[in-house]
Amino acid sequence: MAFKPCAVVPIYNHKNEIGATVAALLAHGLAVFVVDDGSDLPTQQVLAALADQHGPRLQVLRLPQNRGKGGAVMAGLRAAYAAGYSHALQIDADGQHDAGDIPQFLSLGQTHPAALILGRPVYDESVPKGRLYGRYLTHVWVWIETLSLEIRDSMCGFRLYPLPAVCALIEGRSLPERMDFDIEILVRLHWTGMEFFTVPTRVTYAPGGLSHFHMWRDNVRISLAHTRLVAGMLLRLPLLLARKVPGIKPGRAPSAAWWRVAERGSRLGMMTLALSCKWLGRDFTRLCLHPVVAYFWLTGARARAESLRYFQQLNQDQPEGTCPKPGWRTAYRHLFAFADSGLDKLAAWSGQLKGRDIDFPMQAEFDALIASGQGALIVGSHLGNLEMMRALAVRGSLARITAVVYTEHAQRFNSILAGAHSDFASRVLQISDMGPATAMLMHERIEAGELLVIVGDRVPVGVSTRITDVEFLGRTAPFAQGPFTLAHALGCPVYLFFALKQAGRYHIHFEHFADRIVLPRTDRTAHLNTYIQRYAQRLEHYCRLAPLQWFNFFNFWQRPQGVSRGRK
Repeated sequence: MAFKPCAVVPIYNHKNEIGATVAALLAHGLAVFVVDDGSDLPTQQVLAALADQHGPRLQVLRLPQNRGKGGAVMAGLRAAYAAGYSHALQIDADGQHDAGDIPQFLSLGQTHPAALILGRPVYDESVPKGRLYGRYLTHVWVWIETLSLEIRDSMCGFRLYPLPAVCALIEGRSLPERMDFDIEILVRLHWTGMEFFTVPTRVTYAPGGLSHFHMWRDNVRISLAHTRLVAGMLLRLPLLLARKVPGIKPGRAPSAAWWRVAERGSRLGMMTLALSCKWLGRDFTRLCLHPVVAYFWLTGARARAESLRYFQQLNQDQPEGTCPKPGWRTAYRHLFAFADSGLDKLAAWSGQLKGRDIDFPMQAEFDALIASGQGALIVGSHLGNLEMMRALAVRGSLARITAVVYTEHAQRFNSILAGAHSDFASRVLQISDMGPATAMLMHERIEAGELLVIVGDRVPVGVSTRITDVEFLGRTAPFAQGPFTLAHALGCPVYLFFALKQAGRYHIHFEHFADRIVLPRTDRTAHLNTYIQRYAQRLEHYCRLAPLQWFNFFNFWQRPQGVSRGRK
């Protein structure tokens, strides 16, 4: 996702100050989401006048009842993310914060898009001394809860949030909605491995200013929050301590592209599971996966965050209960489904998967294609178990199926599969992009009557890689043009293939996509976009059939660096 910031302003009865705050934000080119947290009628009237004055640059969201600062901020963050913004600058409505520091927040956010940019107040003589000294007690507790001094001030309401990770967190767990929100969300984001950068910023308290901080109620809430967070810190203590070891950074969530994310897990561990599957059976080995998955679930902040992002998209505009709700439990189930899929790949290649484990209603069409001797391109995805096609075909002596893959990021696991069957490596074609040389090589294989299997839901690295932005799960996502321009160059039939595990059995979905991909010189881009959008629609259809089986643990909706959009 490109850097696209906006501002979120929670307000409760600050009718006199909000106009200047909005004007300052608009002056810096930011769209503004003002969240009216159940304010009185005079404040509502002021906000309505501001909305009329500034038009679409200012959106006013009204909560019918006062929920508290945290509830208002979360409502604004959700609205900003749904509107396509990448970052949200939270700023209080009362004019305490210096809007002149906004460019520093935005500059750091653009340079470090996955980090949270946090204001560190620089007070003048107007600050109430009780508030000033009371803050330091909270700071000390936060330093204990994070085992870090990285969060310099946990109560400052001037901060720049990276929306994908933050919205994944607020959708995945219940967070407090009052003044304790500002503290708890920072600690929990730090636990996920998020980086923090600090901007010193001047804070002033106007004489007679309206404050909604209740000395007793809010201090009790903050004390209870620290109790929860200390307990959470103790549960995460091994992980937090491991981060202190030089060279070990578990839980960090870098924004690297998928091909740079190395597989986790040792070769010895993978071999142990493979031997267990062979000698003790899949059912016993599947039970053994739980502690393994639990470890990677606890230490894999990136995978958790991206799983939450995916299920957040999947749940948009869907009836309640139709797909898993975003959260840590769903992230665990998602990771377990991924591990279970790997176990089934081993079983398929080693011959343990039997006919009773598979339902293939379109097998007659598939067999007819094999019998015809005609080459074809089969476009799959990282949904379900694409390896099932090669394993079953090779073991059934239908050895003309070749996978066109980028495998440098998963060499250890592929070496285990190669050990399960001697033909595994002989039918893998390693590529780095979809350039002319690749197309020539593919053409030779199609002419020889081979079936080439390629995935359409990842953008491979390469100088000739181009993308098309299409709608997928309610948002614009980049899809590689390569599989479809390749199909055009090959002039062969195209099929789609999905192997989804449902009720303990694999259901094979094999469907005709096109006799040929035709891209005329006139309106070439429009035709290409149509084919890619059709593929994205079918992928979305099958994602909803088996939501836990889409195994892309990276920001699918973010345009990868190093690739370009197709020519218009």
